[in-house]
Amino acid sequence: MTHLERFLDSSFVSLKICGITRLADARQLVALGVDALGVNFWPMSKRYLPPASAAWLLDLAGRMLRVGVFVNAPAELPLRLVHEGLLDVIQLHGDESVADAAPYRAANIPFIKAIGVNSRAGLAHATDYGAAAILLDAYAPGVYGGTGEAFDWDLAIQFRDQHPGIPIILAGGIVPENAAQAAQRVKPAALDVASGAELAPGIKDFGKVQAILANVNR
Repeated sequence: MTHLERFLDSSFVSLKICGITRLADARQLVALGVDALGVNFWPMSKRYLPPASAAWLLDLAGRMLRVGVFVNAPAELPLRLVHEGLLDVIQLHGDESVADAAPYRAANIPFIKAIGVNSRAGLAHATDYGAAAILLDAYAPGVYGGTGEAFDWDLAIQFRDQHPGIPIILAGGIVPENAAQAAQRVKPAALDVASGAELAPGIKDFGKVQAILANVNR
């Protein structure tokens, strides 16, 4: 089983910690048994990692799933970072259209499409992308995640029930105190946590990471 297959295996809830900016933090996540990390390549993010400073991701190859987070980026950069061996999966976290995802499908590179959820109607076209998984996050126009805000999980449950073959990653406002409820109610393939496991933007709190792992019964 590949890291991606394990991460999206619906028989248990995986954990992705997003907004990693330092190799030392990434290594600690590996030691704790976290399944995946997210690195934010959107320049406006508080957790931005410049591509020129991302070579340390090579150190993690084969050790955990490495997800590159992009917001409305031309495909050239994500594709290059995958081809250089820095990333395993692309996460499209902006307003990308189905056509914007075509280069990844053509290159047979797995990608995750993030959807900001504010209504059931907002999920109507989520399945059109051909993504390996759909990440459901709080709707935050112009911010694109990392807000610490949750959304109505009933919408995620409805989407899961309507599309049982599509892995769901649940994000938005997940903290140690509600991680177990998120896992048990929504039954996603994975939880995605950024601000809920931080001391400061881009600096992780490993006590919180351990608590989240424990609370999803890993």
